[in-house]
Amino acid sequence: MEAGFFSEWVGRYRHYLRMRNYSARTIQSYEQVVRHFAYYVWLRRTADPGKLLIYWENLSRARLDTDVEVKPVMITDYLTFLSSGKTYKPKTIHRIISTLSSFYRFLYSQGAVSTNPMSGVERPKIKDQELRYLKHSQVIRLIDSIEDPRDRLVIRVIYATGVRVSELCAMNLEDIDFEDGTIRVRGKGGKIRIVFIDRETLEEIADFIGTRIEGPLFLGQMGHHISPRSVQHIFKLYAPPGITPHKIRHSYASELYRRSKNLRVVQENLGHTSIKTTEIYLHTDLDERKRVYQEYFPLAEAGNRETEDRRKARRDRDYP
Repeated sequence: MEAGFFSEWVGRYRHYLRMRNYSARTIQSYEQVVRHFAYYVWLRRTADPGKLLIYWENLSRARLDTDVEVKPVMITDYLTFLSSGKTYKPKTIHRIISTLSSFYRFLYSQGAVSTNPMSGVERPKIKDQELRYLKHSQVIRLIDSIEDPRDRLVIRVIYATGVRVSELCAMNLEDIDFEDGTIRVRGKGGKIRIVFIDRETLEEIADFIGTRIEGPLFLGQMGHHISPRSVQHIFKLYAPPGITPHKIRHSYASELYRRSKNLRVVQENLGHTSIKTTEIYLHTDLDERKRVYQEYFPLAEAGNRETEDRRKARRDRDYP
């Protein structure tokens, strides 16, 4: 096994993420999480335990020159330490766990650690995890209520394709195949995928772009692509409170899964690397859950038979 300090492996991990085409922002975020954990490990191994909080508030004295091999209890203690602070919410802890899991999978694959200490770490429960989203009819009413052609089309394209805001903003006219009804989008990490789009939306795009044949689909300042901030402003103008571009993407995924029951297709259309990310949409189909409950749960079955018997008796009484 090749041992090593965090000071050596943080740079190697950064290079690994870059080789996998992670965005610069994502790499910076991952590296910051790993560095903070490394500082905590260094402090636990070298500093007076009673002064840990004092040192943590000023990390200028912390170092990375400590072994990457840690016990699972060190991970648990670190997460407990963070959770005790009011600034760390469960979603933030989830992100930290995901980052450290990625880091230690990398270390284990490189032989830098004998075991992966993250394998037994549980993620904290997040209250109200189900996202609020709009049903199909509600999205259509939202779109129809917008008079501005560009703003209306921005929301329609997100719903029609399920793309992320960054993917929408980067769309070029050359990416759109009007004959096949597809759009080529560049997703996270520069990954290219094909999304599908309906004919009516394509016709609106054709009317919107006029005689233009290349360049950004949605123009921003100085003829550049529209910015994510501008898209977010459009939603603030028209959408109900709490409805963001991501929630419309959620609506797309929920509708597609509800009607198709094909989670794999939803995953590929959304550009999710792992199907576990897509599984959240399994929990939004209330109509399907209600149907299964009424059809199979014994009390509901009995209630349905009793209701039907009453209806039959009433029909026999009214129409002897």
